[in-house]
Amino acid sequence: MTLVKEDQQLSPIAPLLQPLTIRGMTIPNRLVMAPMTRSFCPDNLPGDDVVGYYQRRGEGGTGLIVTEAIGTDHPAAVGDTGLGEMNLPLFAGQDTVDAWARVVRAVHPTGAKIIPQLWHQGPMRMPNAEAPAFSPSGHYGDPEKAADYYIEKAKLIAATDMPVPSDEEIADVVEGFGRAAAQAMAAGFDGLALHGAHGYLIDSFLWEETNRRTGRWGGDRSQRTSFAVEVIKACRRAIGEDKPLIFRFSQWKQQDFRARLAETPQELEEILGPLADAGVDLLEASVRYFNTPAFPKESDLSLAGWAKKLTGKLTGAVGGIGFSKGMYDTMSSTSDGANNLPLVLERFEAGEFDIVSIGRALLHDPSWARKARLGEPLPAFDPQSLTRLT
Repeated sequence: MTLVKEDQQLSPIAPLLQPLTIRGMTIPNRLVMAPMTRSFCPDNLPGDDVVGYYQRRGEGGTGLIVTEAIGTDHPAAVGDTGLGEMNLPLFAGQDTVDAWARVVRAVHPTGAKIIPQLWHQGPMRMPNAEAPAFSPSGHYGDPEKAADYYIEKAKLIAATDMPVPSDEEIADVVEGFGRAAAQAMAAGFDGLALHGAHGYLIDSFLWEETNRRTGRWGGDRSQRTSFAVEVIKACRRAIGEDKPLIFRFSQWKQQDFRARLAETPQELEEILGPLADAGVDLLEASVRYFNTPAFPKESDLSLAGWAKKLTGKLTGAVGGIGFSKGMYDTMSSTSDGANNLPLVLERFEAGEFDIVSIGRALLHDPSWARKARLGEPLPAFDPQSLTRLT
């Protein structure tokens, strides 16, 4: 139900209830469902349970839904990363288009917009009989730097044979992103998002630890953006000029929480500038806690704030919104529902970011956006939410 203007003004999060136009898409508020892998797509297809899962988030007042990451048709795009991620969705033909079209048709009557996030797991994927893991330089990273809960799987992945792909093989993967983007448009989505963070394929080209190439796809910090730039261009051609394109990036990687793409704002500009120029409309800065200063020696500005300052693009904040701890600190224990929205609003009204992406809170409670709007108590996070589609 659309709020009347007076109701919006009375809400404790009134500034976040204003609409926003991103290229040709207008969302009714700034509350966004962050993409979260759920592993409920047997045969790589969303079923009735997934349709209902996203529909309920729209009914609960979320302005924009970004789906779980959906793989391209490349044989090594998705699989098990050692975290039990199976039953993952793909864009790989008309049956996948038809299945996601059902999701879109269920969400649109709620008033929310919905876009898919495309990904390729790259070096994070466990090898299997179909194809080896795909990495720019055949390298995973240092498994000893992985988090404790993941280190044994990291060692397994790092020890496997990852061939160094040819320039032509890399170009084929780029084309696969374009095909997936075209299929997303055929399914009726309102735009597109790209997963360029957390050590997955696009990010692995940006990170010097995993991209040791020279030539077309490697080199210095700016040259390492070549793969991401070509993926963005391929997707822009597929979705046209009216649809928005969102790009998620991060400093940290699952291989190394302390990893950094950039040590200074100038280095960050070398990375984000080419992405912005290639056709990105909004940069989503993924951090473990949304207001962590990106470069403490410079200021307390967040990573999203720096992205906006350096590129002039719209930005999104994600990480710990609605909680007092980051995601990997609450995966195995119940977390208090800390209402940190006053701090979110303070940063939002200072102009650091334009949208707020909510992950665990919306995964646990489809009506979280409505409760936040009304000033109701926000629920705690129960890790059991990860095992079901509520």
